[in-house]
Amino acid sequence: MEKDTIINFLLKAKKSTYAAKGAEVESSRPQSHDLKYQKDQLLYIDSYLGGEHFAGEEAVWIKETPVWAMNYYGRVLAAGFEGDFLKEALLNVTAEMPYRGPAEYVKDDLKYKCSLKGDFEYFKGYEAIYKKDNKVYECRFHGGIIK
Repeated sequence: MEKDTIINFLLKAKKSTYAAKGAEVESSRPQSHDLKYQKDQLLYIDSYLGGEHFAGEEAVWIKETPVWAMNYYGRVLAAGFEGDFLKEALLNVTAEMPYRGPAEYVKDDLKYKCSLKGDFEYFKGYEAIYKKDNKVYECRFHGGIIK
């Protein structure tokens, strides 16, 4: 299957699950939060642990064969973090950066920034949220194509 098909599916999945405040499905591990999106032969699952400090993995399968995955670990650093702002930024994920959110997203005194090294096949990145000039949240992520 073409990379563009996987990316387009991934964008729909991300905009239908966590960022969209989608409903969780049955937990796959003790105390995990799991979200799922499926269309035809494509399946997306996001599973994470924790809250203020969290770790998780997103993955895409075609006909039950894993084809792409991303791991992430993040934490709230200070007062002023707003989870709804993070979700709003994540809803603005783009085909050019289909990992977390856009390179930058600003609303009022909150700023989301995301940087990336690599490409869809093999990447690592970092996102942060600032309230005024104070960093209140950060998350590192990495992943790529599964063969």
